Amino acid sequence: MNFHGIDLNLLVAFHALINERSVTRAATQVGVSQPAMSAALSRLRKLFGDPLFLRSAEGLRPTPVAMDLAAPISQALEKIESAFVKKPEFVPGTASLTFKLGLSDYPAFVLLPSLLQSLEKKAPDVSLNVHAFNDRDHAVDLLDAGIIDAAIGVPPTHADGRILTRPVLRDEFVTIVAADHPAARRGMNMKTYLELRHILVSPEGQLYGIVDQTLAQLRKKRNLALTLSQMFAVPDIVARTSMTATVMKRVALSSPAGNRLVLFPPPVTLPEIVFDLIWHRRSDSHPAQDWFRGFIAEHAASL
Repeated sequence: MNFHGIDLNLLVAFHALINERSVTRAATQVGVSQPAMSAALSRLRKLFGDPLFLRSAEGLRPTPVAMDLAAPISQALEKIESAFVKKPEFVPGTASLTFKLGLSDYPAFVLLPSLLQSLEKKAPDVSLNVHAFNDRDHAVDLLDAGIIDAAIGVPPTHADGRILTRPVLRDEFVTIVAADHPAARRGMNMKTYLELRHILVSPEGQLYGIVDQTLAQLRKKRNLALTLSQMFAVPDIVARTSMTATVMKRVALSSPAGNRLVLFPPPVTLPEIVFDLIWHRRSDSHPAQDWFRGFIAEHAASL
């Protein structure tokens, strides 16, 4: 490739297109007209000898070549920007702004109360606008649309160069029964586990969870009595019935019904559950956003 005479604005256009997946939104981000952005895309295609972006029902879909270019171009633009623009330091103690945070149920319950307590001390004039999301990829849609600045949830199924992640919360599974259940005295082995009626927590509405997948590998199957999406309702249901559930440990321990439960290690080996902090590359180097993400990660690590 001959780099002589390359217009740096083409790289800016590429960066906007890979972030926004839309000619219209990319044009708005850069501050040019839609025809000008379309012309820039044509020049980019000629420059790299590749279509770069293909139209799809979800918007512009980057080609493998575009995906390979995304990170190095973003890094190059950040270095160029840092050479010319001195970004103002973010001072949380005097800042007055609102961060938009997407949360699934678990971090909203486990992390949010103490996070706000700490935020009130460190950044008293900073506020939060919290959005719920339905599933892991819904968070990506909210980030793409600029509705949220960051999210905390399980990692997206199809993360790519525009979506960045960092693990911030971890938990393990426990199997719970009511304290007055016979199994609370006998202990929880595989035989007892399979004899009981189970609750499946499925935030995405599936009827088959990680426990069922693990049991299937052992050619075993549990008896599902209830499937629901609200995980924090489960401990109280278990405490009032003869049912059992395999849930994240903090869900059981933080429940008002926790003192009416007995917790056991599941009789099958289950992976650790990791919740990620998720954000869009376009906000990666923004001083306030960078501080906010670091604040969340630091606070989550202290739990």
